[in-house]
Amino acid sequence: MAKEAPQFGYKITGTVKSVKGECTLGYKEGDKFELSCHKTGGLCGFLYHECFPWIMMLQFGGEFPVPGDKDAIEVECPHREVAVKLELRRVK
Repeated sequence: MAKEAPQFGYKITGTVKSVKGECTLGYKEGDKFELSCHKTGGLCGFLYHECFPWIMMLQFGGEFPVPGDKDAIEVECPHREVAVKLELRRVK
């Protein structure tokens, strides 16, 4: 039996900011997810694949080397016709 995923580093939330088309999983603007390197939050595999490197960076305290919000980034679904835009945010 699988164990519950451990919590390492910071908590990461994902919030759907926009959806260009109709997502096959039904994501809508305002939907929220708790994500980590161990928890997919129920995200589509394609979108989670796009998010994973940023989740890992945010979860373990990395920062962007440019001015601006060091705790958030927007990631877009690779399915261009749907283009779900998800904001990933580190919760301190």
